[in-house]
Amino acid sequence: MTGDILLVDDEAGIRKVLGISLNDLGYTVHEAENATAALAIMEAVRPSIILTDIKMPGMDGIELLKDIKDRYPETEVIMLTGHGDMDLAIESLKYQATDFISKPISDDALTVALQRAGERIDMRRQLRAYTENLELLVEEKSRQLIEAERLAAVGETVAGLSHTIKNITGGLDGGLFVLGKGIETDDAEYVKQGWELVRGNVDRIKTLSLDLLNFAKTDRLEYRQVNPEQPAREVFDLMRGRARDHGMDLILDVAAGLAPTRMDPVGIHQCLLNLVTNAIDACMDTEPADGTQRITLSVSALKDGGVRYRVADTCCGMDERTKARLFQRFFTTKGEQGTGIGLMLTRTIVHRHNGTIDVTSQPGKGACFTIDLPGQNT
Repeated sequence: MTGDILLVDDEAGIRKVLGISLNDLGYTVHEAENATAALAIMEAVRPSIILTDIKMPGMDGIELLKDIKDRYPETEVIMLTGHGDMDLAIESLKYQATDFISKPISDDALTVALQRAGERIDMRRQLRAYTENLELLVEEKSRQLIEAERLAAVGETVAGLSHTIKNITGGLDGGLFVLGKGIETDDAEYVKQGWELVRGNVDRIKTLSLDLLNFAKTDRLEYRQVNPEQPAREVFDLMRGRARDHGMDLILDVAAGLAPTRMDPVGIHQCLLNLVTNAIDACMDTEPADGTQRITLSVSALKDGGVRYRVADTCCGMDERTKARLFQRFFTTKGEQGTGIGLMLTRTIVHRHNGTIDVTSQPGKGACFTIDLPGQNT
């Protein structure tokens, strides 16, 4: 038994006798004649064990116990009682006293009470050490899990990117072969076909590079208050001519009275551009039921003050299996022409806005992508 111990009693004789016994047990003893002096010593020394008389002038032992437990809840407090103070001694246990000893105090009773206090201190210390070790273990395992998931994600990304690059290089090889045959045989049609294949795959390389650069920028989005019509209007003006060239109607539908919304306008522009471009590409392979394919880009307000963007088309639509895979890394519905990054990039940007993106579609009935960006207070 070692360490600092505080002895509180208004009788100097008791303090002297108990102080000798406590010194013999190995403690460094600090004495106080009342509760006020005891609290001052507690503030300066912070002993782990206190022995205090129950009945003292001014603040009594019960009040001192309550105050100590309120300020220093891990301190062990042993109450010293007279034979007529048994009810008070029992009451002290309700306020988390460690034990009580009746006067006159025997060495055996003192030793047992101090051992009990020491056991509680040791148990608390062991529990704290176990908890700290457990926290370190959880932290380490979490780090390992995150690292494993990161490596798995990197591996999946590299595999998907390698597949995409392989497709592009295969297309280039095929185009160069046809181009070479055309030059070798002086066949203008072969030369034209080969050149178109080469040019198409060079365009794919350009698109892939831009998509990867845009994906890398999603960690550096710049948010500000923006009229939500702005990115939609920009995409509409940019893509209207292309849609018209392919015999499609691109329609912009903006609700009145839209409030400014906090967003990264460049990122949202990229999302809407990806969705409109995908819709145009899908409609190019679909015969319209009523003569003209339609793509509608709409902007409306949400109840929470946020904004909803929708890109709906009258194209071929998708089955459930395709919808389930849309946002996977490098998954594309465009065959050899797609990179599979556009929708992955779109979802990442939307999620960084704390928003959601959903799609509804049925084969032959078109598709509708919905982006919801939350308001300021969500």
